[in-house]
Amino acid sequence: QVQLVDSGGGLVQAGGSLRLSCAASGLTFSGYAMGWFRQAPGKEREFVAAINWHGGDIYYADSVKGRFTISRDNAKKTVYLQMNSLKPEDTAVYYCAANGRYSSLTYYDTKYYPYWGHGTQVTVSS
Repeated sequence: QVQLVDSGGGLVQAGGSLRLSCAASGLTFSGYAMGWFRQAPGKEREFVAAINWHGGDIYYADSVKGRFTISRDNAKKTVYLQMNSLKPEDTAVYYCAANGRYSSLTYYDTKYYPYWGHGTQVTVSS
């Protein structure tokens, strides 16, 4: 059974930092690209960042480029999202997900991510 357990969310002031983690089990972690998505109240789930299996191919949403960094440790079966210079508009539930068909055409699309974590709440106060 595939499990993705995301953690690390919390309440932080604008300008602060958080590091999210997502621990995977039940799948060959190095065989999957990993992504982070977020969903704010009343909004659709949106792409944040994605990384291929060896970390050499990474994408970011324009809204987080330069502030967020995605990384992975295949030995620990964990993917991370370092979030710096947080803004109130970053407030959302953040989800990690696994993508078995990663490419420049699929990294941003939720339909290519069959496995999802339960989400971790990030709240940025102004």
